[in-house]
Amino acid sequence: MANSLDDVVSGALRVLDAYGLEYCTMRRVAGELGVQPSALYHHVADKQTLLGLMADRVVAPVEVDADLAATSQRLRTAMLAVRDGAEVVATTAAFRLGQFALETALADHSDRDVARTLLLYVVGHTQATQLHRQAAAVGIVEADPDLDASFERGLAIILR
Repeated sequence: MANSLDDVVSGALRVLDAYGLEYCTMRRVAGELGVQPSALYHHVADKQTLLGLMADRVVAPVEVDADLAATSQRLRTAMLAVRDGAEVVATTAAFRLGQFALETALADHSDRDVARTLLLYVVGHTQATQLHRQAAAVGIVEADPDLDASFERGLAIILR
């Protein structure tokens, strides 16, 4: 049975969850799907395209509305739900990969500069949070109980 594009993205997200972004390779994704790496290129042109599709999937459940604080929380929650989710989103946003429509959607409810600043803050803070939590999980650092509250404080500063 042939894999669909949806299967490829789902397989890539499973590999991401198991190994993290650094080791999420086309070869591993192909292995996850039981195919040769060349079979993936029937669905995606390259790994960057696949990363864009992965980011789209990570942020797909995020409802963007006029409540920018709640929207920012939903985005953070969506990225935290996926191992290295913020790093995937940050990479695709920086390189304008995939259909990264969050900035446009946020700009529909605010000034474009506010939208961009919010995205940079939410993605950056979430990326730092994920990295810190991973380091704490393996005993490299002590867990920081203030991460969620510091996110809230920073968000309030931006929205003021």
